[in-house]
Amino acid sequence: MPGRSGIFGEPVNRTLLNFVAFQAGWFACVLGAANGMPWLGLLVVGLIVTLHIRSADQPGHELQLLALCVGSGLVFDSLLVSSGWVVYPGGMMFPGIAPYWILAMWALFSTTLNLSMGWLKRSLVLASVMGAVFGPLSYLAGQRLGAIGLVDSRSSLVALALIWALVMPMLTYAARRLDGTRELAPVGPLKKLPGTE
Repeated sequence: MPGRSGIFGEPVNRTLLNFVAFQAGWFACVLGAANGMPWLGLLVVGLIVTLHIRSADQPGHELQLLALCVGSGLVFDSLLVSSGWVVYPGGMMFPGIAPYWILAMWALFSTTLNLSMGWLKRSLVLASVMGAVFGPLSYLAGQRLGAIGLVDSRSSLVALALIWALVMPMLTYAARRLDGTRELAPVGPLKKLPGTE
């Protein structure tokens, strides 16, 4: 659906709202972690994800996509932590495991795959290229804001580019199959077989 009615009855563009919500959640996670309040991002993302799921036409599909994204984040970001390429100053619950605010960001990311980044579903190759470029840039921005540390910037960015070049098309493909933002097509009346009238 292109939009829903807003507070005053005007149509609201879900894609634009999704983009704004993602930016708000991203900054809440990063700035919260950088300032010793990693729980702040968790609260903001929790609210955004809840509203996203509640407004989805097929919530079950969006929940499956969210679980896949968080699982991917747990594997790949924990790999970066255990390898020593990335250091997180706050939000670490267990050694070698990605902090909870990063996993919240993966949940937040899942809300964009069928909306503000839904255009990437047209080409998995484009999704891979965009992941390889903008995935590392996101971590670099997090480092500059003080939320993470890249121990060896060049090696870390190369590793991030390779990871996101794989993860982005994988999740984009999953979003094709699990698009909870589209209504189910109505089922027409059953047609009688010839000779059964």
